[in-house]
Amino acid sequence: MCDYRGVRYVYDYAEEAPGGRELLGGKGVGLAEMTALGVPVPAGFTITTDACRTYMAAGKVVPEGLDDEVGKHIAALEQRSGKRFGDPSDPLLVSVRSGAAVSMPGMMDTILNLGLNDIAVEGQARTTGNPRFAYDSYRRLIQMYGEVVDGVSGHRFESAIADLKAARSVTGDLDLDADDLRELIGTFQRIYEEEVGAGFPQDPREQLRRAYRAVFDSWDAPRANVYRGLYGIPDDIGTAVNVVQMVFGNKGEGSGTGVCFTRNPSTGESAYYGEFLVNAQGEDVVAGTRTPEPITAMHERLPAAYVQLTAAFELLEAHYRDMQDIEFTVEEGKLYLLQTRTGKRTATAALRIAVEMSEEGLISRGEAVARTDINQLEQLLHPMLDPTVAVEVAAKGLNVSPGAASGAIVLDADTAARRGKAGDDVILVRWETSPDDIHGLIEARGVLTAHGGLTSHAAVVARGMGKPCVTACEGLSIDERAGTVRLGDQTLNVGDVITIDGGTGRVIVGPVRLVPPAIDENFGTILGWADEFSRLRVRANADTPEDAAKAREFGATGIGLCRTEHMFMAPDRLPIVQEMIMASTESERRAALDRLLPVQQSDFEGIF
Repeated sequence: MCDYRGVRYVYDYAEEAPGGRELLGGKGVGLAEMTALGVPVPAGFTITTDACRTYMAAGKVVPEGLDDEVGKHIAALEQRSGKRFGDPSDPLLVSVRSGAAVSMPGMMDTILNLGLNDIAVEGQARTTGNPRFAYDSYRRLIQMYGEVVDGVSGHRFESAIADLKAARSVTGDLDLDADDLRELIGTFQRIYEEEVGAGFPQDPREQLRRAYRAVFDSWDAPRANVYRGLYGIPDDIGTAVNVVQMVFGNKGEGSGTGVCFTRNPSTGESAYYGEFLVNAQGEDVVAGTRTPEPITAMHERLPAAYVQLTAAFELLEAHYRDMQDIEFTVEEGKLYLLQTRTGKRTATAALRIAVEMSEEGLISRGEAVARTDINQLEQLLHPMLDPTVAVEVAAKGLNVSPGAASGAIVLDADTAARRGKAGDDVILVRWETSPDDIHGLIEARGVLTAHGGLTSHAAVVARGMGKPCVTACEGLSIDERAGTVRLGDQTLNVGDVITIDGGTGRVIVGPVRLVPPAIDENFGTILGWADEFSRLRVRANADTPEDAAKAREFGATGIGLCRTEHMFMAPDRLPIVQEMIMASTESERRAALDRLLPVQQSDFEGIF
């Protein structure tokens, strides 16, 4: 399946590809490897990063032959699934998802339920006997396609949903019935036509062509550029595109979707961590629009699928020899894995996972040391609330990223970015964050959201950055127009100071004194193992007994530089130095020096 020049741009999950992760992207190579391992994965194929790079280099012109190659793979997918793309009665539907070689969670675009149109949705409703499912899938497609492909503001769609729920006097999306969703489809199509100037496209093949072009374009989106700059990801590697047969978590109480980790990404504990939603599609979990249930509750709600999921956990962690971040869907009791990748984690978790995996025999001590991200270790120095200070908790949410921070309330990412760059301490407070908020997340001291869960966008990004974050804060409500926030029974204004504790989920009105965190035993273990392999010894720059003690705690073998003038910078010592400098007679100068001598001597004794 090559174009006329012999260049190949598309690979099925069930066949070998020559370029690995660099060619197929992280998501594509993960799906291909899971297919080879026998893990239940939907059928599909990957459009390679070569295609994206060629598209970008040609000024966003699709490589010649790519559309034909995609068409041949769709035909093969039709044959395998027994469904036809564009069938008016029982259509094959696909998702179109990005997948760069380096993980960039939430930074690029996804479209689900692609292939539906006005006729096919009615056929799907009849064939499945589940009109609510069919209309729910179509309204999701119109919204996601409108936002990703044609740049329609998501707020217009969300406002329409909110207006309909208010008119029906209901609070949740699941409270809307099939007739409500059918009405919502009409509203969405009017919004689309008003914004785009044309009706929603009815040809599934046109939908697909425009969708994978839009995913290519999202590689160059501002939020993706900001994220790559933050993590040092090259701009020229491009993204792959994955076209996958849809499996549906929104078919009722026997279906669902979730995101989970094989170990706790905040603490490193060897315990399943994550969440799921019954009768939902994957975007509902990461977008934070509904509050999910913990993954352990799936044992009661979807027991057969949970057993399959835990078996997959064991298999994938043993295969990759690292903690895995997994997305899955359950369709009427049957489990499908949609993605596996090495999970992002806090520095505390990274150390514990490295130590425990070495002790379990999954990796060597050398690998444990090599996996330690030196830049991430800075997280271990993040402050926490002073445990001796009594605080009054105004509200509480999920403790999704440890550390504590105090700052002024800001309600939008632009303000957070501007004030943070100016040196102000700010807390970004949102209903939920989206990938477009990345510039504000970078500059904020911490993040507080009303919605979302352990694997929401805010939680994943904050953990990766080492910033404190609290999500799903039940006592939080926001009035953006008025510029006010309600925390429990207190109303606050933009600019008022709050403190969040990402380790416990507590939110406190006003500033709280912060103290340095304690270094745990895993830190010392990794440093000890590092000494076994190192050829260099590290000496510290230490000027006080406190500096020397901290240097010893971090494993320094000695002190390489001690600048004695720094001993006199303390508030109780500086006046004596000033007296010595300003003395008008030798006796006055000697008197001041006599007072400094025991101070300096005690410092040296403490240092030694």
